[in-house]
Amino acid sequence: MELSQLENRIGYHFRNLDLLRLALTHSSYANEHHMKSNERLEYLGDAVLQLCMSKYLYLNLDLDEGILSKTRAKCVCEEALNVYAEKIHLADFLFLGNGEEHSGGRMRPAILADAFEAMLGAILLDSSFEEVYPVFSRIVLPYQEIVLKIKDYKSTFQEKVQADKRTLHYEIVHEEGPANDKTYEAVVYMDEILMGRGRGKTKKEAEQNAAKEALKKEARS
Repeated sequence: MELSQLENRIGYHFRNLDLLRLALTHSSYANEHHMKSNERLEYLGDAVLQLCMSKYLYLNLDLDEGILSKTRAKCVCEEALNVYAEKIHLADFLFLGNGEEHSGGRMRPAILADAFEAMLGAILLDSSFEEVYPVFSRIVLPYQEIVLKIKDYKSTFQEKVQADKRTLHYEIVHEEGPANDKTYEAVVYMDEILMGRGRGKTKKEAEQNAAKEALKKEARS
């Protein structure tokens, strides 16, 4: 699809369109075509998103720092980024390598989240923070009600464990499949007690599912 369609959806037109192309270039495509990927832009975009969200929450919620931090974390987590990416149909514009394309990479949560952040980083390099923030307001803020309902099982379980003055830790105990289509298995321990086990297409998803199982076990006990 034409990148101008994506520009229209986000309400921002690049002075340097190569920055947008770079933001949408996954490492699998970059490796096949001997070019740069969006990984460095994703690093920058992560900071841009954090700052935009911090500014918005500070100006609009009269809450203490702890609650602001938790709210921000929920609004910039991978699941939230996938909501924002889906609303602008970001998957349609990704540049993926052949293997990633044929294994469903266009809808892989981590790839979409990274590309969304990289796009924000690209806008910053193409303009300024003053121009990024209105884009953030258009493509992120309308969906806060949706993302705030996303279940963060790890945070919920962490709070329960800390209330009981216990400790927990996660381990990735197994992974299988080719590099571009892995499945991970995670376990979570409370002190030294195995509390949950979960699988997912990313390490984060596996840990979330392990925490989900642990919370179910807690509820039954």
